[in-house]
Amino acid sequence: MEQNEQLESIMGLIMHGGTAKSHAVEAIALAKEGNFAAAKEKLRIADEELIHTHHAQSGMLTKEAQGQKIPFSLLLVHGQDHLMTSITFVDLAKEIVSLYEQLKYGNKTGCD
Repeated sequence: MEQNEQLESIMGLIMHGGTAKSHAVEAIALAKEGNFAAAKEKLRIADEELIHTHHAQSGMLTKEAQGQKIPFSLLLVHGQDHLMTSITFVDLAKEIVSLYEQLKYGNKTGCD
């Protein structure tokens, strides 16, 4: 994999992962205010950003699987860490938004 191409992929992990996490933080704040429609929209956007990170990661994994050397770097580790923490944070934000909604409107899931 060409160095510029790898750097672009790594920066995609960092940029889109960070944007996903930011939208998830905003979703929690909106849910806390009771604005669940806006919170869910922020979570939808966060999911779209995670799709971008997945594409960047998949591109690197595909190239390595094809035998192209992917140089190890601290920046690559940082990008992967950003991706994994963003995925975890978005998943957690979905649960928090759901909990705020249940607190406001009662348990709509049928599970007491």
